[in-house]
Amino acid sequence: MKTAVMTAIGKVEIQERPVLSPGRGEALVKVEYVGICGSDLHYYESGRIGNFVVEPPFVLGHEAGGTVVETGEGVTHLKAGDRVALEPGKTCGHCAHCKEGKYNLCEDVVFFATPPVDGVFQEYVVHEAALCFKLPANVSTLEGALMEPLAVGMHAARQGGARLGQTVVVTGAGCIGLCTLLSLKAMGVSKVVMVDIMQKRLDKALELGADYVIDAKKEDAVERIMAITQGKGVDLGIETAGSQITASSLIRAAKKGSVIVLVGYSASGEMTLPIGTALDKELTFRTVFRYRNLYPTAIQAVADGKIRIKDIVTDYFELDDIQRALDSCVHNKADIVKGVIKIG
Repeated sequence: MKTAVMTAIGKVEIQERPVLSPGRGEALVKVEYVGICGSDLHYYESGRIGNFVVEPPFVLGHEAGGTVVETGEGVTHLKAGDRVALEPGKTCGHCAHCKEGKYNLCEDVVFFATPPVDGVFQEYVVHEAALCFKLPANVSTLEGALMEPLAVGMHAARQGGARLGQTVVVTGAGCIGLCTLLSLKAMGVSKVVMVDIMQKRLDKALELGADYVIDAKKEDAVERIMAITQGKGVDLGIETAGSQITASSLIRAAKKGSVIVLVGYSASGEMTLPIGTALDKELTFRTVFRYRNLYPTAIQAVADGKIRIKDIVTDYFELDDIQRALDSCVHNKADIVKGVIKIG
């Protein structure tokens, strides 16, 4: 099968690798679409995210949808021809976090495209069958690939306790910010304000249902938020940009007693924030690490027409053209909001 292999920082090439057979409890899936995630671009551009360091050869990609080709022994809920979304992280199932249902915090998770585990920029993959979620007839494998970032956005909204009647600010209108917007609107949030510095992303946010957008290059975001909320501040702030500036702005724009959810990672992993202001307002901070128990909910929301997840995609690329695809996503962030690799 064709496999896109990262051979060095900023270098990827198509190689031939053998197709593996599924073992007990596994499924062989023909991969059809894989989303290009910000983490893929970080690994491609710099070779690391925090303590996770790429040692080439390495395969990127973890947002996958495709069709089951073969199932291993003991798999009864899937058959050849079923279209599936692949949840990329296999956990131990035995630790305290897993037993509490918070499996995203498992210390022994094996996650696609997180070193040293290869990802799914390839034509076929063997995966845990329990993590292959069957898609309804009206949900495409493209949408299946986008369930992964949608689950992150849903988890962020849930962590913040989003609900009807609130005004929520989301900083960062990239893929995760837009997935958060879609989740908030589906949950009945009354007003969602999106903040970014790239016009195409703000235009996409309006297209997807944002009530207000703020270009932080052209106006003071805090002043505009306070004007929108008639001086009250926001009920919930969700930070997806990984920026000290945007996180600080949320603290200043937050209503007393409100909640801020931190999703985005800063480049250094550290931020200096106005904690004195947070203390004065008695803010509650929540954080997000991936998601848990959300694929069925995300799939149902898309199937019911409550979330138009495929509308976040702006650019499609072929697997054979993956070098250009990754280079374009790295160097053209102002125009490419969400890129997807079509495999086969």
